[in-house]
Amino acid sequence: MPTPLSFDNTQIAFESRSNLDLRRAYLLFKTLGNRKLVEMGKYVTQASFALHLPIGPLIKATLFRQFVGGENIEACAETISQLAKYNIGTILDYSAEGKSSESSFENTTTELLHGIARAKGDAHIPFAVFKVTGLARFELLEKVSQWGGLSQSEKAELERVEARIERICAAAAEAETPVFLDAEESWIQPAIDRFALNMMRKFNRKQAWVWNTLQMYRSDRLSYLKDSLHLAEQEGFQLGLKLVRGAYMEKERDRAARKGYPDPIQPNKAATDRDFNAAVSLCLDHLERVSFCAGSHNEESNYHLVAEMQKRNLPAEHPHIWFAQLLGMSDHLSFNLARAGYHVVKYVPYAPVKEIVPYLIRRAEENTSVAGQVGRELDLIIREISRRRKAPADL
Repeated sequence: MPTPLSFDNTQIAFESRSNLDLRRAYLLFKTLGNRKLVEMGKYVTQASFALHLPIGPLIKATLFRQFVGGENIEACAETISQLAKYNIGTILDYSAEGKSSESSFENTTTELLHGIARAKGDAHIPFAVFKVTGLARFELLEKVSQWGGLSQSEKAELERVEARIERICAAAAEAETPVFLDAEESWIQPAIDRFALNMMRKFNRKQAWVWNTLQMYRSDRLSYLKDSLHLAEQEGFQLGLKLVRGAYMEKERDRAARKGYPDPIQPNKAATDRDFNAAVSLCLDHLERVSFCAGSHNEESNYHLVAEMQKRNLPAEHPHIWFAQLLGMSDHLSFNLARAGYHVVKYVPYAPVKEIVPYLIRRAEENTSVAGQVGRELDLIIREISRRRKAPADL
């Protein structure tokens, strides 16, 4: 019988963690709570790699250990197995960044196909994921998003991008492993949305194998969701969606102010929460047409989805409803949801240390900037350490 759901249950949240793990996590999040230290660490890390200083082992022992599954798919095996013990699935997320040559795009495609092949037939890896910027030049995506005229060479380049995306989506459909297209900056998102819809039209006739991602901190995404739902019903394909809040807020606002166009971001957090919850409810009202994943580290939003499922008498294990969080964060959500019987997955990033540093820096900065995130993680860790001291049997 599933355990009643409470995100305050630290025993369940950290049952996979040893006392040493908790102490390490405490020190890491304590450091991440200091904005000056995070900024200094960012520049030291970048300078060390530029000067070829041996900083890799330090990164592996700190940020990498907390937020990354390994340097390659094979190295993620232990993380996949460990999460599976607690009924949590893995999404293998190839997180190498910063390369923009045609050969690197082909290498990334090959790596993503390898990940899908690894997931095929493995219930512990229920999804795949990719970023379109791993397969295409940012400038090309920006031009396509503005419906600008393309040169002949750019048209050929776009065809290669579309072919890569189709290879990945076709492999995902053949492997019966749904694949997420991650959302990115608003000024390249129209191109990504177009790719996603075209792939849904092709591969989602009977089941949602291709899923788009909607960032609900954008003020236009709820209406985009309604339009996508209408299109799916009209054209007869299944709509796959991952709902997130969004990760580029400062960059979005800075660019809008610099270029003088309306800020695409919601006016405040309450508006983002409202649209996120409205999107969840809309998806729940159309489960015959929609499969969705709530990618959220917000307790209230996760409680909202659970409450809405219960209100509609939907089973916790409904095949069209998933919860997702990042590895190393919000274990109080992931592990308690999984224990209560809900479908839960963790994003498990992997890549060689040097290539994953931009991802790790972003994780560090997000933990510092997201209101209350570090404080909440620290509070939960402290409470669990205290609980274990009072309960020797759990040590």
